[in-house]
Amino acid sequence: MTVSATAIPQNSTLDHFSSILRDVLSRPSGAVGLFLVVFHIILALISPYIAPYDFKEMNSTMMLADPGINHWLGTDHLGRDVFSRTIQGGREAMLVTGIATPVAVIWGGMVGIFFGLVGGRLDEVMMRLVDAFLSLPWILKMLLLIVTFGTSILVLVPTLAFIYGIPVIRIARAATQDVVARDFVSAARARGNSRATIMRRELLPNVLDSLMVEGAMRWSWMLLAFSSLSFLGFGVSPPTPDWGLMISDARGFMSFAPWGVLGPVIALSSLIIGINLTADALAKSLGIDRAQKATV
Repeated sequence: MTVSATAIPQNSTLDHFSSILRDVLSRPSGAVGLFLVVFHIILALISPYIAPYDFKEMNSTMMLADPGINHWLGTDHLGRDVFSRTIQGGREAMLVTGIATPVAVIWGGMVGIFFGLVGGRLDEVMMRLVDAFLSLPWILKMLLLIVTFGTSILVLVPTLAFIYGIPVIRIARAATQDVVARDFVSAARARGNSRATIMRRELLPNVLDSLMVEGAMRWSWMLLAFSSLSFLGFGVSPPTPDWGLMISDARGFMSFAPWGVLGPVIALSSLIIGINLTADALAKSLGIDRAQKATV
């Protein structure tokens, strides 16, 4: 139900999010998804302390060893423990995308709300520019920026936030257009409220649900993009463990040592599945139809 933000008590915000969390957990898909996401977050935090081996420790006598008691997932072509590298392989990806995702949603959401509020020729021109940008393959845009500015975290975070914030503009603008014609927005305009005040008090609370779902979706896509960049050699640098980089290094040995690929593939897949299950449950809890969202 769309209501004016001025009619919502400030202390109800926490209750609102608590209610959403309970609703998500009450759904089997949401419970499983949140478990997988929380599990990976905790694992990323504690993995350096529970890993049986140093991720960069090499053993020339144990190259491509089979899984066993000492090495649960065997070793790679340099004799490094695959299990230790796998459980630590998501740290860099989750750090980068965990920062880039809220940045993308915030800047893309605010720009989309602004365009939806202003409308007119400015809105039309800017949305045509957004459409033109989205028509280009994401990998080309990503590689162009990374090759130009480098592959450090200080480059990857703003690059991902910029590229994945552009589609958020469309979602936020569409959600805003459904709200901007409401009576309470007209009343705010009649009171002489500034655009910034209307965006903050009237529009943002009413499009926040859509932005939350969009943020969950963007996180999973950013993780895939980050892993793809590492797979291509444009992400993290060796010997830092990363799932995409591990898959790239081990793909040549899959015929006789598949565990080097299976470990990071299962880890990355389980995290992506967890995020998407959570996003689906969140969308259902908020009454948002993800099937109607543009997959860009």
